[in-house]
Amino acid sequence: MIEEILPRRVAAAEAMEDPPGLVLFPQEAALLAGAADKRRREYATARACARAALGKLGLPPVPILPGPSGAPQWPAGIAGSITHCSGYRACAVGWKRDVLAIGIDAEPWQPLPEGVLGAIATRADYAHLRRLEAARPSVPWDRLLFSAEEAVYKAWSALTGRRLNFADASVEIDPVGGTFAVRLLIAGPVVGGHRISGFPGRWLIRDGLVITAVVAAAEARDMTHDERSTG
Repeated sequence: MIEEILPRRVAAAEAMEDPPGLVLFPQEAALLAGAADKRRREYATARACARAALGKLGLPPVPILPGPSGAPQWPAGIAGSITHCSGYRACAVGWKRDVLAIGIDAEPWQPLPEGVLGAIATRADYAHLRRLEAARPSVPWDRLLFSAEEAVYKAWSALTGRRLNFADASVEIDPVGGTFAVRLLIAGPVVGGHRISGFPGRWLIRDGLVITAVVAAAEARDMTHDERSTG
């Protein structure tokens, strides 16, 4: 289902359970020495999804190891993202000639635990959530906000190599169209001569999950941007 919110130039694979018998590369298995069985199965399924997605791009199976920040390291020329939560694992990848960065996230479709919203939401986010809740009070919009922010932070990190704080971006959710718009509150990166001021995103609710995706296109015209940068 994640393919429904990704552009066609991005390949994806997903799993709703952990199949038995999945084999990790030795380098991957070494990272899990002493890990609980649940963690090993989750990790193996996520890596299987990653290799399946890479296979759709014509690439052979390779180890997917964490980089210095903990994010997955992808083969040369590839942008990608992995997500997992209870009952769901997924990966999305694309050639960097098409997409510069990808961020995906999956969450259980239920309200956030107490105290989490206060750590992630800006004043603008709170005001936006109040409007959404007034229109559709039965929907846990706070969880969708959290998932959208997780997706954009993954894309930002891959694009810039830097950390994005929760207060550095504001998210505006379209409750009908299945999209959201991310507005950066700090100076964004320059891509194709344009300084990026935000990212478009998409969301989907199904089978007790909310799934979000942010794809930073290689063409600056496909992302929110400011006037041409001279610096």
